[in-house]
Amino acid sequence: MNINYKNLTFNIANNKIYLSKLGSFCNLSDSGFLEIQIAGENKASHEGIKMTNSSEVKRLSYVSHSQRGNTLTITQQSDLVKATTFFETYSDTNAVRIHTDVTNISESDIIIEDISAAVIGGLSPQGISDAENVYITEFVQSHHAECQPRRHSFKDLGFVSDSGQRPSQKRISFANVGSWSTKERLPQAIIENQNGFMMFQIESSSSWYYEISDRGEDIYLYMGGANTTFGSWCKKLKVGESYVTPNVAIAEGESLNDVIAHMTHYRRHISGLSPADRGLPSIYNEYMHLSWDSPSEDITAKVAPAVADMGVEYYVIDCGWHDEEPGNVIYHYVGQWKESKTRFPNGLRATTDYIRSLGMKAGLWIEPEIVGVKCEKMLSFYDDDCFFQRYGKRVSVHDRYFLDYRNPKVTSYMTETIRRMVEDYGADYIKFDYNQDSGVGTDLNCSSPGEGLELCNRAFFGWVENMKNRFPDVIFEGCASGGMRMDYKSLSIFSLMSTSDQTDYLKYPCIAANILSAVLPEQAAVWSYPVAWLKEENISENCTAMNMINSFLGRIHLASHIDWMNEANKKLVADGVKYYKKLSAIKGEAVPYLPMGFSLFGQKIAASGIRHENKVYLAVWNLADETKTKIELDEEIAGAEIVYPNPAKAKVKFESKELFVNFESEKSAVFIEITF
Repeated sequence: MNINYKNLTFNIANNKIYLSKLGSFCNLSDSGFLEIQIAGENKASHEGIKMTNSSEVKRLSYVSHSQRGNTLTITQQSDLVKATTFFETYSDTNAVRIHTDVTNISESDIIIEDISAAVIGGLSPQGISDAENVYITEFVQSHHAECQPRRHSFKDLGFVSDSGQRPSQKRISFANVGSWSTKERLPQAIIENQNGFMMFQIESSSSWYYEISDRGEDIYLYMGGANTTFGSWCKKLKVGESYVTPNVAIAEGESLNDVIAHMTHYRRHISGLSPADRGLPSIYNEYMHLSWDSPSEDITAKVAPAVADMGVEYYVIDCGWHDEEPGNVIYHYVGQWKESKTRFPNGLRATTDYIRSLGMKAGLWIEPEIVGVKCEKMLSFYDDDCFFQRYGKRVSVHDRYFLDYRNPKVTSYMTETIRRMVEDYGADYIKFDYNQDSGVGTDLNCSSPGEGLELCNRAFFGWVENMKNRFPDVIFEGCASGGMRMDYKSLSIFSLMSTSDQTDYLKYPCIAANILSAVLPEQAAVWSYPVAWLKEENISENCTAMNMINSFLGRIHLASHIDWMNEANKKLVADGVKYYKKLSAIKGEAVPYLPMGFSLFGQKIAASGIRHENKVYLAVWNLADETKTKIELDEEIAGAEIVYPNPAKAKVKFESKELFVNFESEKSAVFIEITF
């Protein structure tokens, strides 16, 4: 039996299911596209801790399939479980979204130890023997160093064709464990072989796992959430109960730009961008290089008029509007979320009203998932089962406890908190931060800590969606100590997401140049802080221009003491905000454009842009002392013009597909519009 569905072609024969063509890259191999290990059942494996050869993979047989709208479902069944896998496709991209729903159909309780959302085979057309010609690009993460690609051949990572042992023990894998979903890696990667490029992402805001290895000559990709080995996860299913895996997505392309474009189009179908944020308004946040954790009505009164003069639309007051303790210890005491009388003696509403009187909307920060260990009022208010626990003890990290949003006492208090911030304090914008990782999770009221983390995240994000629905005119930003929760479960909820807390504008370009491979342009919040640890007389026009250009491709988060600037620098900021608004009109349709590939720290030149129709909008950064650079584009250039800063001291010219930029000075940047 054949199933032909959009760009998916399935063949069902001999109780096995084959995906014979997904574009030209990969397939669901004859070893099965779903792994499920049930506790107590035999794992037919001599392959160490690999996820293959699970107890159910060879027991599952085809039952049925159905098509509804843009979704194909295939149901398989063993004696213990029924598993339905959902393949969702879209008209404007070859990306496919996949998840699996598994139900206990046995006569007793079972415990699932491992389950994939899907397993894809055929990553190497010649199998493991061609491992030196198959590459993976993973995206390394850390504080101030988000979205850093690392490209290696499968051979470099340990696959060898002449060992004689098949299958091998070797894995290319990564497991995130904990509530910071992207602290070490992004849940995505790009694989290249002779047929082109394939990109995948795992849409989990907690623990997740992927694995690439061989089943004989075939090389496969396993994608899923947490499991027993990686994430302390298991799930008990009573008879008739079901479990749904996280979503994963795969896309294909003929080039790096092409595959990222297909994933970009897909992400727009699941983006959490809210109606209040559709115009991608410009944002000023006074945290970075200004108030840090100690805002006050005096600071806002001094800075806000200059911000309004720049044409900025939202002014956000960050951490410290609450509580009375000094900023260097304030996190130990947070949890009440009531206005500070010390910092805002006339009331916080007076300051947000003042911001609105200048023609801007007002924003506030909150860290809604934690309570400081010294916040006595909230610790006496909440019960023990309002917090993450392990072994009967509250989980504490860096002087914070973690709230369990499954508990109605938590959601009730925090709902009233958001209402107070919006209706009493006048917040038109709320930044949700999350500055610590809980570890494996909580073992309270669940089968395992990993499941507890998954359940708590599901409850929290469900509550966030309720807040979005209750306050549709408020923009909700996600943040996690920069980009430590930059996954597409979170980005399907929040309108925009912080990409980094990098404090050096000369280092930020190596993040900003890559970030659109991970986050939509309309969701990627990037700091711009022209006045950073500088005195007024040291603020250079190159510094100002580069800071503005850093944020052009994503969502500008202007910051720092722009009220200290001279008129020339203020004009650069105002011109930058105006140009950012021009770009906002196309960002919802544009795709990333990386003419030099990915950027790495230490490079002298970086370039990145967005493409819309026949135009490319390109940032070029001179991060050292280069005087000129040549950039190879993929089409004949019809025109190229530096549009910011204007007038520009740098010069640009082109020949055929080559773009030449001559810089007058070191550590400078330009933004160029290119027509094909």
